[in-house]
Amino acid sequence: MGQGFGRELPVPHAQASHREISRYLVVIPSGGVTTARLFLESREQVADMDAGTEELVSMTAGLVPTRGAEGPEWDLALGGHSASERAAAEVYTLKI
Repeated sequence: MGQGFGRELPVPHAQASHREISRYLVVIPSGGVTTARLFLESREQVADMDAGTEELVSMTAGLVPTRGAEGPEWDLALGGHSASERAAAEVYTLKI
């Protein structure tokens, strides 16, 4: 076909690898604002959002948080937060 008539063929689908599943949700106060952060099993942060969002309520429905993210496993991931912020954090372990 030439001169722009007809429709183009769709591009073949390329199978891409999916991102790992988020395992932890940390709700933590930060400078007067509460934020929610999603982490992989390796404690690598993959998302950051306002803790007042509707999605947060649906993600945590039925889950009981652990109070405090003071353990050494959180040192690198939450290194920018003060000790009092980390003590006030709520850590949710998400269902897989």
